[in-house]
Amino acid sequence: MAAKEAQARIKINKLLEEAGWRLLDGMGGKANVMLEANVKLDALGDNFEATSNGFVDFLLLDERGHPVVVLEAKSEDKNPLAGKEQARKYARGHCCDFVILSNGNLHYLWDLRQGNPELIVRFPSPASISEHRKFEPSPNRLTDEVVGIDYIVRTQYPDYESDASYRNLAERDAFILKHGLRFLRDYQKRAVHKLQDAVAEGQTRFLFEMATGTGKTLTAAAIVKLFLRTSNAHRVLFLVDRLELENQAKKDLDSYLKNTFTTVVYKERRDAWRGAQIVVTTVQSLLFNNKYRRLFSPTDFDLVISDEAHRSIGGNARAVFEYFVGYKLGLTATPRDYLKGFNPDRPSTRDPREHERRLLLDTYQTFGCASGQPTFRYSLLDGVREGHLISPVVVDARTDVTARLLADEGYAVVRQDADDLDGDDEDTFFHTDFEKTFFSDATNRVFCETFLQHALRDPVSGEIGKSIVFAVSQNHAAKLAQLLNELADLLFPGKYQSDFAVQVTSSVKDAQQFTIQFAENKLLGSANFIETYKTSKARVCVTVGMMTTGYDCPDLLNIALMRPVFSPSDFVQIKGRGTRKYNFLKTLHDDGLKPLVAAPEKTQFKFFDFFANCEYFEETFNYDEVLRLPARTGNGDGKGTVAMGDASTDQVTYSHLGGDAVSFLAQQQVGPDGMKIDRMFFERFEEAARADAALREQIENGQWDQAIEYVVNHLLDKPAEFFTLDKLRRAAGVDRRLTLKEILQKVFGLIPAFKSKDEMLEDAFQAFILTNQTRLADGDAQAIEAMKYFFKAYVTDASLRSIIDGKQFTELYVNPAFGMADFNAVPADWRNRIPEYVKDYVSLNPFM
Repeated sequence: MAAKEAQARIKINKLLEEAGWRLLDGMGGKANVMLEANVKLDALGDNFEATSNGFVDFLLLDERGHPVVVLEAKSEDKNPLAGKEQARKYARGHCCDFVILSNGNLHYLWDLRQGNPELIVRFPSPASISEHRKFEPSPNRLTDEVVGIDYIVRTQYPDYESDASYRNLAERDAFILKHGLRFLRDYQKRAVHKLQDAVAEGQTRFLFEMATGTGKTLTAAAIVKLFLRTSNAHRVLFLVDRLELENQAKKDLDSYLKNTFTTVVYKERRDAWRGAQIVVTTVQSLLFNNKYRRLFSPTDFDLVISDEAHRSIGGNARAVFEYFVGYKLGLTATPRDYLKGFNPDRPSTRDPREHERRLLLDTYQTFGCASGQPTFRYSLLDGVREGHLISPVVVDARTDVTARLLADEGYAVVRQDADDLDGDDEDTFFHTDFEKTFFSDATNRVFCETFLQHALRDPVSGEIGKSIVFAVSQNHAAKLAQLLNELADLLFPGKYQSDFAVQVTSSVKDAQQFTIQFAENKLLGSANFIETYKTSKARVCVTVGMMTTGYDCPDLLNIALMRPVFSPSDFVQIKGRGTRKYNFLKTLHDDGLKPLVAAPEKTQFKFFDFFANCEYFEETFNYDEVLRLPARTGNGDGKGTVAMGDASTDQVTYSHLGGDAVSFLAQQQVGPDGMKIDRMFFERFEEAARADAALREQIENGQWDQAIEYVVNHLLDKPAEFFTLDKLRRAAGVDRRLTLKEILQKVFGLIPAFKSKDEMLEDAFQAFILTNQTRLADGDAQAIEAMKYFFKAYVTDASLRSIIDGKQFTELYVNPAFGMADFNAVPADWRNRIPEYVKDYVSLNPFM
């Protein structure tokens, strides 16, 4: 026992010294560690708990010699939490806000002002504790903070509302654009409110699952401001998983918050980061040589935000994330539910989704969402339905060669082995081998020709729209860039001098800068076709993986997968690069040309798929508009060469020397239900509900109250699937709030489909007209459309209801959704009649 106690003391002393605490007076200054009264450091023998009180407390002092931390030390064989209450009592007696509980191996840091003891791997430094004391966290201030759509704008431009240009509706849009003002969208505001609700319930970890293009960084900025403004954090760590995302994150956060808070990239401010409220860095940078443990204390950051969380906290990176105490927010664009149909117990262990599944499950567990329900979710389909994002036109193109590589039996190649006197050997290649052990220049050429032939054109200049091509490897990227430049020279003679396509991979100098210049429309020049139209001269970036996660280039019109993809999150990220909306007139600086652009708004993008990746993730490509597999081709021309590789691996390489051609080409706009990988699974609930005999009997007997109660008690929030009403609503893909009764009606075939919000509004308005048809005057018939517009707006817009009910009609002059002109178009008698009818007969719940 004595040995364990002595060993614990030695370890605790060392941990204190490593963190910068001084046990004895020395050149660094006076000792700032004091033992319990009447116990001297050099008097501590083997049995360091054998004191008059049965334990030893360390008091850690600030620069003025005042106690700031109580360190409760236990022997190695005791759980340090056993001394929790005694340490709390002792800390309060010394007016300390912090407690460290340690047995030399396991350590907890406890901020008595909030929360519970949190596990740490290193003791906090004196400077970190001193800094941490300066702010006084209060969850109540955080939850009570009012967050409106202008929460960020009030930091960017505090007096925006009083500016004459903003007050003038004709100038407002230009004013907002000029100053880069970012109003929160409704769903972004809801995300912040969800976090506030979670904090009110005592949660400290949160996960936002938001599709690419829905403004995760803007939402995160609102969260950062919320924590800093309410003093629930004195400094925030923003983790990204790629080097090229550091500057982008800083740029975005600066544009939102720089008037109040300072943001730095750690590698650029290694010696001055403490002067900032927001520090951006990559996980890899902190992991290098255990930098996070050597240079930071656990209390240096009170809020840690992990962008693309399932990547930035996977593997060893988890240590960085867990090192810091305080609140944790994860951001991800990758939905977990698309893996629900995946069976981890299937015999094959080669399924690439297994790793992805584990990462996602681990991520949800880490952020306190083990049930599979994130703190807030906003999917790609939500964004498409609400008009914030766009779906792709999938171009499924397969050549003779790739069709054979994709076939179950693969591409069989016969070779004669000089050592095999009995005959020929057969090697088989699959799509996974393309540009690794199976090479075909003809196939690469067909890829490029097909892409150029069918790519969307820039609506202003008519040139090939800005595009990203994803290759198998860096060598493959070099080949594709060369081919695209050769073909572009034929299509556009004299327009490009090998500037059409650029290889953007890690082996290329300044590749990271290329990605930025491409987004800013100045890669290798700009305005190549029209002098007054600023768009990148380079039209195609050929990469392997640099421009996937977090890359923001909204004017992309084409994305091409000239490689197979096996990671679901990679597929979602790559596809997500094109979902952002864009108006191409933004960079056309010639007012005379603007009226000549027929369709300046980006309403679609093309997603070229040369390896049936969509089908792979759909399993049977099972969304409403099915793209069928092409008919199998023949054996081809059989031309090629086979070479034996390294004898240690016995790897065969094959160079296909024959020609290749497109064997199948289909273009299909993704429907409103989206891709299966974007949808949540409604089918599981249908199966569970239909299989329940008791529920089925209640439905058949029309016992709806009993059936709804039964579902709530027996099917919802159960560990098997954790079905919830909110989740089922999202799964159904309807743009309004469904009732549980409607869901059951659909499940049991009592209604053919769910009605959309507008369909229900049309029905409600028709009922209103039928009810009031005797009141319709001759002139009212001409105002039906105006009445309908007012009816729908009043039902769906809470702010308009407040204006009308409060008779604050002057506010209609500045209401962007329903203005005074719209109100005046409604006949006077109906301006009161419509609100009265809605209040009495229309349930607002489905439209909220």
